Amino acid sequence: MLASMTTSTGDARSVAAGAAAALLLAVALAIALTLGVYAKVHTPGGRPIFTLWFSGMLQLKVWFTTAAVGLLLVQLTTALWMWGRLPGVSAAAPRWVAPAHRWSGASAFVLTVPIAVHCMWALGFGTQDARVVAHSVAGCAFYGGYGAKMLGLRMRGLPSWALPVMGGSVLALLVTIWLTAALWFFTRSGLPLT
Repeated sequence: MLASMTTSTGDARSVAAGAAAALLLAVALAIALTLGVYAKVHTPGGRPIFTLWFSGMLQLKVWFTTAAVGLLLVQLTTALWMWGRLPGVSAAAPRWVAPAHRWSGASAFVLTVPIAVHCMWALGFGTQDARVVAHSVAGCAFYGGYGAKMLGLRMRGLPSWALPVMGGSVLALLVTIWLTAALWFFTRSGLPLT
């Protein structure tokens, strides 16, 4: 009797964990689709909203994206350290690692906001070629994944794999954004870097 009660409790937790993961996936898709639809149906402004100290919108976007990728690499390193999975490090993570993890992620996100605003408002959802489509899809999916990850941090009962998968997805999507825009930009000759 006790074994069957334990099994049914475990089954209920498994179902609840699966439902929570499905909810986060639905949230991610809803955010990504909303941004994608807006970017596609909105008539692009064709001009920057602001450029700060850069010579143009593209320069602002590639340097902010590069900085955000650097900060997400800090996120990856600190996450691995907090969970005892950082290669070559057997000691527990010091107390400063968790705040560094949170602040590097928050800072990376803040850096991506002006990029996204410029992409959606000034340029729209691009479909000119495969690189631009991949960039547009990855940009929308990044915000969906980020939103789901932030919600997932506050949810109880998620499967143990959920947060690492969401964090890895957010990192992979931002790297994809960087590869399809910043790397492309940096390999073009004749464009001013700043």
